Amino acid sequence: MTQTLLRRSIAFFLPAAVVATLGSALIYAVVQADLRSAANDPQIELAQDAARALDAGAAPATLIGHGSVDLATSLAPFMAIEAASGQTLATDGTLNGQPPAPPPGVLTAARASGLDMVTWQPQDGVRIALVVVPWSGGTVMAGRSLRLVEQREDDLLGVTAAGW
Repeated sequence: MTQTLLRRSIAFFLPAAVVATLGSALIYAVVQADLRSAANDPQIELAQDAARALDAGAAPATLIGHGSVDLATSLAPFMAIEAASGQTLATDGTLNGQPPAPPPGVLTAARASGLDMVTWQPQDGVRIALVVVPWSGGTVMAGRSLRLVEQREDDLLGVTAAGW
């Protein structure tokens, strides 16, 4: 009798545990992907609008904000406009007192495809959602910290685990 009860319990529990685990994992994956992809939305707008303005003849300095954004501490978006040579023409972002300098492959990929979106980690503790678009004279980069998005992902993991 005890073995029959144990077998029935296992026969019910295992499939239910598998379904609950797969469902929780799916929910986490879908919401996490949505959080991360939405992290690029403001930068896409900033970079594409700036590239259009530059192609229309705007001066790079007129498209950059008046403040300074420290990439290591600020949550504010930043923008950097570079010439085709790689020289920074204008930026409101700095990291350790220097203009942001993503890997050259990011700029090359943007010129080849018309848009490149990457997660860039220039140093430990600093992760940036970076969007790069070309303009006729170079590239425009727009980025912002992923700190809040990553905190939301951690919260999501906790809620998903509790629901599981």
